Amino acid sequence: MSRTEFVIATAIILFVAFCLGWFANWLLHRFTRVAAGDVAELDRMSQELHEAEETRDQAITYLQQREAELTNQLSQTEAELRAAMDGLRDARHEAEEMRSIIERQQAS
Repeated sequence: MSRTEFVIATAIILFVAFCLGWFANWLLHRFTRVAAGDVAELDRMSQELHEAEETRDQAITYLQQREAELTNQLSQTEAELRAAMDGLRDARHEAEEMRSIIERQQAS
């Protein structure tokens, strides 16, 4: 085999390999191509997902605000309860003092 025949044979083999690779690439892209309907469906799904995330974020914000309001209201109610309990304790103490004063006056 002469040098020229070897170069031509190598060129033919490389060209055939190139053609096979190109054909395989074309076949692969032909079968894995995304249809326009699928792209539209993906766009719609992404839009719905975005809207759902916004709704979730709004719900989380609302719940955080509501939790803060309820925590504040609970703190106020607990403070009022403590004040009422202190007032009741003072009233009981005063009533006990009045009873002891009345008992001492009746005893004398």
